[in-house]
Amino acid sequence: MCSSIGALDGLKIIDLSRVLGGPYCSQVLADHGAEVIKLEPPSGDETRHWGPPFEGSDAAYFRGVNRNKQSIVVDLSQPEGVELLIHLLEGADVLIENFKPGTLARWGIDYTSVLSRRFPGLIHCAISGFGGDGPLGGLPGYDAVVQAMAGLMSVNGEAGGNPLRIGLPIVDLVTGLNAVVGILLALNERHRSGQGQSLDITLYDCGVSLLHPHIPNYLATRSTLPRTGNAHPNIAPYDSYRTGTEPIFLAVGNDRQFAKLCEHLAAHELIDDLRFADNRSRSVNREPLKQALEVYLARHDGPALAHQLMRLGVPCGSVASIGDVVDHPHTRHRNLLVKIGTHLGIGSPVKLSRTPASYRSEPPALGEDTRIVLERLGLHAQRIDHLFAAGVVHGRSSEESSHET
Repeated sequence: MCSSIGALDGLKIIDLSRVLGGPYCSQVLADHGAEVIKLEPPSGDETRHWGPPFEGSDAAYFRGVNRNKQSIVVDLSQPEGVELLIHLLEGADVLIENFKPGTLARWGIDYTSVLSRRFPGLIHCAISGFGGDGPLGGLPGYDAVVQAMAGLMSVNGEAGGNPLRIGLPIVDLVTGLNAVVGILLALNERHRSGQGQSLDITLYDCGVSLLHPHIPNYLATRSTLPRTGNAHPNIAPYDSYRTGTEPIFLAVGNDRQFAKLCEHLAAHELIDDLRFADNRSRSVNREPLKQALEVYLARHDGPALAHQLMRLGVPCGSVASIGDVVDHPHTRHRNLLVKIGTHLGIGSPVKLSRTPASYRSEPPALGEDTRIVLERLGLHAQRIDHLFAAGVVHGRSSEESSHET
């Protein structure tokens, strides 16, 4: 029986982050019940403008990682803005930010000397490019740049070709997921100690952490292997292969799967060929193996063969487009597309039996909830009006937001 209360219900998060790593982290937490107040500068999260395409006034890019949040606009360059942030933190469990290291100290609210003393249970999650110290400390971090600097581009690309950026912001996304893990670890430890702590999550660290098996291979041999395109550096057959129609991808990880593949293709002589006797041999002889397999694969329709092999327990798939994925019945079956009002987004991949993710509100317009949040903080109407008039906060007028209070 499912509960309507999320696993993180009762958790309050102040999210100062923008772009992708931090917002992706806070959306994961929000999907599972946390209250997330997204605090934006007057210009807004820059990804609101990262289009086309746009949905209304905001880019699809922004709306993809900011559902289930409340948006308030606070100018933290003003002292009253920082005071308001302190007020917001009084009831918060987690602060997420991805400012340049040292920014909180410049505002007089450094975690170690100020926030941890005033809010001893607060968990502070700082996301940055490279951290605050060391040879690269303090430098700005961007996904594609870190893909280059952390070695990901060096192992991606066609054999004999140039290094290639992975076609999605993998470093930002993994950084967001590692931030989720760190926050949950710190929350669990807080049950024992009653104390919060600061998390130092960097794009560089997360990028380097992805280099499996490339760093282990290098540490074992002290040599750098050439790029292998779609092929796996340690396993064969594990690559894209031509068929009579569309190419397929085979990911054969053991001898049993290889035997099943050869039997289905009626390629019995490949099973008896000593060059392909085990994975060690197949990896060394991957090129003649690929040539031999493609002779048999040329007799088959790629997508149909991929379906047959998967049913036999041989990992294989045809290459799907984004449209194919969206329209695939299994995507629908797994509830990986969700609709909130007029907004369509990617559903949570984390499926909990009793406390599943929920999709409660569309990605907010800039400053949509400023007045509501301030009223819930207990600020008097005169004080709120002053903050609006002074340009410390921005958002909807009282008339526009009164129906939501």
